[in-house]
Amino acid sequence: MEKDFINQIEELIEQKDSAKLKELLTDLHPADIAELCDELEPEEARFIYHLLDNETAADVLVEMDEDNRKRFLDILPSETIAKRFVDYMDSDDAVDIIRDMDEEKQEEVLSHIEDIEQAGDIVDLLKYDEDTAGGLMGTEMVIVNENWSMPECLREMRLQAEDMDEIYYVYVVDDDERLRGVFPLKKMITSPSVSKVKHVMKKDPVSVRVDTPIDEVVQIIEKYDLVAVPVVDSIGRLVGRITVDDVMDEVREQAERDYQLASGLSQDVETHDNVIRQTTARLPWLLIGMIGGIGNSMILGNFDSTFAAHPEMALYIPLIGGTGGNVGTQSSAIVVQGLANSSLDAENTFKQIVKESVVALINATIISMLVYIYNFVRFGATATVTYSVSISLFAVVMFASIFGTLVPMTLEKLKIDPAIATGPFISITNDIIGMMIYMGITTLLS
Repeated sequence: MEKDFINQIEELIEQKDSAKLKELLTDLHPADIAELCDELEPEEARFIYHLLDNETAADVLVEMDEDNRKRFLDILPSETIAKRFVDYMDSDDAVDIIRDMDEEKQEEVLSHIEDIEQAGDIVDLLKYDEDTAGGLMGTEMVIVNENWSMPECLREMRLQAEDMDEIYYVYVVDDDERLRGVFPLKKMITSPSVSKVKHVMKKDPVSVRVDTPIDEVVQIIEKYDLVAVPVVDSIGRLVGRITVDDVMDEVREQAERDYQLASGLSQDVETHDNVIRQTTARLPWLLIGMIGGIGNSMILGNFDSTFAAHPEMALYIPLIGGTGGNVGTQSSAIVVQGLANSSLDAENTFKQIVKESVVALINATIISMLVYIYNFVRFGATATVTYSVSISLFAVVMFASIFGTLVPMTLEKLKIDPAIATGPFISITNDIIGMMIYMGITTLLS
């Protein structure tokens, strides 16, 4: 959002020119208003919210950055949050907001919700783990019974649709509320005389359980090109639905977490976070890296006589360490990506290691031969460095490839986020092992 526009808004807020502000906000999408509020101070954002109608205000709150939204909600009374925002939200959006509050404020907000049924839905959804389908689903759906006639079905659909913003699918249940199918709206037009819904519904629709991990939900929606997927309980009763926009938000957040984890950040941080938060997020892996560097120096310190006899060996320390780190990161990144999109199964560890070994063998041969030719021309055929660097580089590439493949697959089996294996962990480990290999081979050839 342009700085001039933000400055204009801030000036109007300072002047308390509500009429002009309303005029500027009228043509903005809720997401744009949310972006604007993210740039303003909480009190300024609060002034903006007072000018919005309830539905728009609720939509804007959902679109706001999580940290800014939390700061904004902290200055609002529970009754205002309930009646001004939650009452106008879908259940899944309301749960996302209420989940971030402390237990006492959650109870206060829930007590002020006027719609008892909505409050009950929110309480039920809060019980589910936020990383499962139950924690992400909403309860707003159009549901018809398989035994209804077409006129009865149409009448009920109209009643249910009045309280919904978007209708993705019409779900069909039996008398016990178990999911039986999806009702194609086209059939209502082309087959209006059919006696019952069950005669035209699409049976056995794709669905997920309430305890299905979010990662699997994402894969199912992507695989079957769905815009929404129904959620059922342990006995097949329809309890909610997850829409593609909910999934996209989750995918983005997961991608951000994995990227930060792979970059050596121990917690979620943003550019606008304070110095203390950014420092605590970065420092742990920096300290581990420092310890790894000290360990490396200790290894090299044990080979003073080797460096004294072959000082040119020191020139290749960055090459050995850098190549090992790069190869390990490449291998682990491919494996992590495969695990994330289910194209790779953690059970096939041996098969993947064999495949990676073949690739590593080719790469290691090419790299080591190129370095050998360079050293042969520079130092001659009798120099120790000519052979030790090439052999060490070959061994380091092979080790780094296998290690970079094995670690994320092992972490996946242990239910630990394998993204950690694409970060400093791999680089530091390969750097240390690489130096040990390099010094060991050099000593043997001396």
